[in-house]
Amino acid sequence: MTTADSMSELLAAVPADLDGERRTLLETLAKHRMLLRHTVAELSDADARRRPTASALTLAGLLKHVEGVERGWVDFILTGTVEGADGWEQAAEPGAERDDFALDDSDSDSLAALLERYTATAARTDELVATVDLDLSHPLPPAPWFPEEMHWSARQVFAHIVGETAQHSGHADIIRETIDGRKTMG
Repeated sequence: MTTADSMSELLAAVPADLDGERRTLLETLAKHRMLLRHTVAELSDADARRRPTASALTLAGLLKHVEGVERGWVDFILTGTVEGADGWEQAAEPGAERDDFALDDSDSDSLAALLERYTATAARTDELVATVDLDLSHPLPPAPWFPEEMHWSARQVFAHIVGETAQHSGHADIIRETIDGRKTMG
């Protein structure tokens, strides 16, 4: 199956009765999720954990991070809190280790398990995109990269999830090309 075929299937799955903004969010999320999934397709767990570039990033670590970010920000829409936000100050320090990209040796961090969690998280997000008040807003957790007393609406959170997914799909594409020459779009 080609990337274009995969994209056509994903777009066909977006409910036709949604308004333009919600439809655009779902289509954009579907596109970038598909690109990330395509990038890790047909890899062994060992290759998904390889660090073939100067970066410490791995394909499995990127997938774990993207799933966790999406899940955490959806929780924020629903509850006003982001799990792990209390550690953001330390994570922003130079040389700090980022455990949200770290993998353990259990089956829960196998590529298949990560993809399964990502599928469940995406379904939860998509349901929320289709139903939540996009103007629902909460104060952002304290972080060095957010101005104090800033609020984000559900709309802003979904845009952030799109950005995170797209950015890390690009990282993943570079890593995959380094591993075996396969490119997401070429």
